Amino acid sequence: MRTGTFDYTIDGRGTVASAVDLMADVPRLVTMHPLAVSTASVPPGPGVLRSTAVTSRLKFGPVGMHITYRADLVLHGEDEVVTVAHQQPRTTLRSHVKVAEAGDGRVRIGVGITFESPSLLFSYGFGKARFAHEHMRAEITKYLNS
Repeated sequence: MRTGTFDYTIDGRGTVASAVDLMADVPRLVTMHPLAVSTASVPPGPGVLRSTAVTSRLKFGPVGMHITYRADLVLHGEDEVVTVAHQQPRTTLRSHVKVAEAGDGRVRIGVGITFESPSLLFSYGFGKARFAHEHMRAEITKYLNS
């Protein structure tokens, strides 16, 4: 198993509460995800507030395939959101979001990502996670500032 991390910041208009609600709304965030093609609500497991099955289209060279993972909302606090995405085989992406007021009706959203997968899949999966989150960072920034 290998683990990698990355983080990013989003600045935009809004309140802490509205930014937290956005970052906890997995189906809405998936509309900003460059690889995702569909979502479906699924029953949450113990200790999970809400679960969403997310289907993404991935390419391996000329071959495209659909994969489905489960995104679990595990914390929806006043200024913090934690989601954990699970995909087979043994792949986990944990997103820890902290939101703070930035003054003048603006917020700063700090996102920390921890990605873990089998070593053989790590480079591909970690690269796709970074790509998707960079795209989502830009889309969320546009959404907050529109």
